[in-house]
Amino acid sequence: MAPRSRKRRHKKPPSSVAPMVVTPSTVVTPVPLTLSKPDPSIDALGFFSLENNVPGLSQLILQKLSMKSYEEYKLVLDGGASVSGFGFRCPQEMFQKMEDTFRFCAHCRALPSGLSDSKVLRQCKRCRNVYYCGPECQRSDWPAHRKVCQELRLVAVDRLMEWLLVTGAFVLPSGPWPCLAEAVQGWDTWFSMRHLQLDATLDAVLGSHAMTTLWASVGRPRPDPDVLQGSLKRLLTDALSRPLTLGLGLRALGINVGKIGGSTVHVVGASHVETFLTRPEDYDELGYMFPGHLGLRVIMVGIDVSAGFTQNPSTPILEPGTVQLSGHRGLYHDFWEEEVETGRIAHPDLVVTFHPGFHASPDLMEAWLPTLLLLRDYEIPTLITVYSHQELAASLQILVDLDTNITAYGANPFASLKPEQVYSNPNKQPVYCNAYYIIFLGSSCQLDRRQLEEKVDGGV
Repeated sequence: MAPRSRKRRHKKPPSSVAPMVVTPSTVVTPVPLTLSKPDPSIDALGFFSLENNVPGLSQLILQKLSMKSYEEYKLVLDGGASVSGFGFRCPQEMFQKMEDTFRFCAHCRALPSGLSDSKVLRQCKRCRNVYYCGPECQRSDWPAHRKVCQELRLVAVDRLMEWLLVTGAFVLPSGPWPCLAEAVQGWDTWFSMRHLQLDATLDAVLGSHAMTTLWASVGRPRPDPDVLQGSLKRLLTDALSRPLTLGLGLRALGINVGKIGGSTVHVVGASHVETFLTRPEDYDELGYMFPGHLGLRVIMVGIDVSAGFTQNPSTPILEPGTVQLSGHRGLYHDFWEEEVETGRIAHPDLVVTFHPGFHASPDLMEAWLPTLLLLRDYEIPTLITVYSHQELAASLQILVDLDTNITAYGANPFASLKPEQVYSNPNKQPVYCNAYYIIFLGSSCQLDRRQLEEKVDGGV
């Protein structure tokens, strides 16, 4: 089996960074414990790393979410337990406890439980996002905080407004594109194309009962309409960034979506971010990006795919003009051997990995290595996204060390416009989902097929 045998023949790269059938659409949710060794997953790594920056934060998060362990939290994301209210008695209690998970001193990292009776954590009045245990910590932290205070103000609004997406009160505008798809090259042209429908949608949400209830429940003044409208637009780009980035890859690689039987995209390393609470319409926009397509099959593969999303990916019927979503729980190189090589699942026209994070740790790199080598050696068109320019540079170096043939990389025109705060390091510069992309195809060594097979069959 190619991936495993090849893994033994290649040196490990330096450890600089680490990685349903329905009709056409994505939503996201918060995050966060146990103290056993995490799985080779970027989700688990992120949660367990909270303790490195703020000791005790992970336990505080679980306590405020009315959960006893990280396993219980994962059970909710996996669809094995109800997500309704997380066991809270009312919206006010839920929002208060969710906000409490952010309460620690941004400078000295003190939690509420570690403060003396004379001290209390207070918010920065400008951004309403970070907390300090006293004036001294706030003054000492200001040189770092001033660089991100304005962006963190947006984060504070967005994390509350996101509840409207989770509950379905904010339904994304959708429908066939009223202009040539080739003309839509980024968010500016997308907003221009959708402006009439978008304006009507945003006005309806701003005047909705759900919006009134949200701000009556969060314990802070309701922002001005233009602030709320800006937040809704950012959330919209966050929800649509993934499907439109898939479209970017299909476009950039010139993949024929008009072929008989439809086209297949595998989303590798998928997690709860791509699958938890995902609804049938979340990928409509991908279909509208390619008018006249003969069917688009999107299969999410990863060890953190939500259990409720893992419907049979081998559905044979793919109707023209439809987008089918399905999921498979497991590692991609195992999925390839068990499903693709056996002919049960269609060979991918494109593979996409959203924020694999293989630059982040040796364990993640080791878990990703068989898949990266498989994608390279089988010459599968692959698109990877990363959060920042620093991650882009580190990921490119790893792919160069693996002799992949990198055909393009750069800023993603469909990157999310919603700033993402580092949970346990609030004054770190916020990043943006799918900010940059890398495309590779095959090996830079340019081995022909016969040489490759000889190398694979020849053993270690």
